[in-house]
Amino acid sequence: MIVLKLGGSVITEKDRPETLDGEALERAADAIAAARDGGREDLVVVHGGGSFGHHNASEHGVSTTDGTRDASAALAIHGAMKTLNQFVLRRLLERDVQAVPVHPFSAGHRDGEGELDLPTGQVETMLEEGFVPVLHGDVIAHAGAGATVVSGDELVAALARALEADRVGLCSTVPGVLDEADAVIDRIDDFESVADVLGASEATDVTGGMAGKVRTLLALEAEASIFGLESLESFLGGENPGTTID
Repeated sequence: MIVLKLGGSVITEKDRPETLDGEALERAADAIAAARDGGREDLVVVHGGGSFGHHNASEHGVSTTDGTRDASAALAIHGAMKTLNQFVLRRLLERDVQAVPVHPFSAGHRDGEGELDLPTGQVETMLEEGFVPVLHGDVIAHAGAGATVVSGDELVAALARALEADRVGLCSTVPGVLDEADAVIDRIDDFESVADVLGASEATDVTGGMAGKVRTLLALEAEASIFGLESLESFLGGENPGTTID
């Protein structure tokens, strides 16, 4: 069972508001369709916000910790993410991937401590019935804070734990986690060994950069990989491209 995240920077032009990278999305959809045709294991897809979610969240001052009680602001962010989600679903459906949406805004919440509670019964049933659930970064009800952002990385971690995923993949704009010489680090076993080389995202990002991804993946039981779009097909085929985090 695989949980796959398509990074928002991969499938959108992240520095241009609400702009899809159609070619990249087509390539990602092709790789997913090829894996499904090959009879690979169950797959859950999560995609990031890119220039759709992050732009709107930044405009309204909403992040994973700073919330809003303005319904219009929440709907602007959620609406942008639903639009991007429709683009992803459409590309998958065109390739006969039985993709269906799961919108976190209606599916989960944060408690007063900010901890994400994401029920996954519907996702499990979708998988049992042969569907490919597609979730996305979103706004989510947050006790005491109105609505805050839930990132794709948070969703990946929650799904991997609840569904007992065998493998987790983060498809990024880089071929893996890079060291000081921009070479791919093959394996990461602890955060301290790479802390000095991990920086923040260059584009507008309200959910954190590579450092946050590595921390999140290190906390999982499942083996995880961070890799570029060119390696998506090999990851879905069972290989471990890019950086393995274990």
